[in-house]
Amino acid sequence: MSERVRVRRLTHEEGQALQRIVRRGADKSPGSHVRWRRAVVIHASAGGNSVPVIAQLAATSPDRVREMIHRFNESGMVSLDPQWAGGRPRRITTDDEAFIVETARTRPRKLAQPFTRWSIRKLATYLADNPTRVVQVGRQRLHEILTESGITFQRTKTWKESNDPDRDAKLDRIEHVADKQPDRVFAFDEFGPLAIHPTGGACWAPRSRPQRLRANYNKLHGVRQFHGCYSVGDDELWGVVRRRKSAANTLAALKTIRARRPDGEPVYVILDNLSAHKGTDIARWAKRNKVELCFTPTYSSWANPIEAHFGPLREFVLNNSDHPNHTVLTRRLHAYLRWRNANKRSPELLAAQRRERARTRAERQQRWGRPAKAAA
Repeated sequence: MSERVRVRRLTHEEGQALQRIVRRGADKSPGSHVRWRRAVVIHASAGGNSVPVIAQLAATSPDRVREMIHRFNESGMVSLDPQWAGGRPRRITTDDEAFIVETARTRPRKLAQPFTRWSIRKLATYLADNPTRVVQVGRQRLHEILTESGITFQRTKTWKESNDPDRDAKLDRIEHVADKQPDRVFAFDEFGPLAIHPTGGACWAPRSRPQRLRANYNKLHGVRQFHGCYSVGDDELWGVVRRRKSAANTLAALKTIRARRPDGEPVYVILDNLSAHKGTDIARWAKRNKVELCFTPTYSSWANPIEAHFGPLREFVLNNSDHPNHTVLTRRLHAYLRWRNANKRSPELLAAQRRERARTRAERQQRWGRPAKAAA
């Protein structure tokens, strides 16, 4: 029996980039929708979702999901971009293109050039007369090479790196409980802010005649936060809309999770490090009710399995919408959740997948002569 297909552990930059693509959705560019769907697949796999769940989430086949995961494990973020062949024979070699990209990514001052950044004209001039490798290329072709390599003209941004000293330990714990006891693993997070204003999106319509949404310059209804809970084993998503994030609302959500397993056995809840998720009251209640809070590392909320399910929630409930008020928005949000849970995997398929995972672990342990680890 083959091992369960799962994406490799993401780097901090990859996790943030995937989460950014999934949350923003697809735009009008030719490869944007393909890139978004592939990002949804990788993001969902990084969150611990199994192949059948991801296939239903991305509306594709399990074999296609496995292919995307294997491709990402081999080549990383480059695998998200669609590759279309065609055109006349190349006049610039692959080594030339690699040198062009490397030069464009290098600060000009490091190459003894008196600039803080390149322009297309300055870069083409430098490539045609440099001491390392002379490359004669036109400005239009140079722009195309940079675009094909994912190099675009962008604003400089600051960055954050996970400075959590327990990053690997937290990720190991999340992966352990998700693999060993998925039926007792839940995820919690807030989704928002939910605002009342027309939101652009995508739709099927006659060519050059898309659906129109009114313009709105006033936002008089305030914002809300959807407190979402996700059962990894049951593949069910539920929640409630609140006015704000708070420890009291977090505790109320945790109580609904505990009620899903009233047998008194331990349950595991994956959530991020928001201050509203911590506190003495929450810690005391969790200890008393056998609820282990598995916090994601700092700035690594992509490791939460529920994050992958917020992307479709935004795409099919908020995008291309014009809700009149928060009451209507909440009703439509819950209607989508009911539809989503009604179309989830069957219990028989869940049981078959659990048996398959158990057999795979047993065979792997027998092959390598390792004893089975006891579930915590």
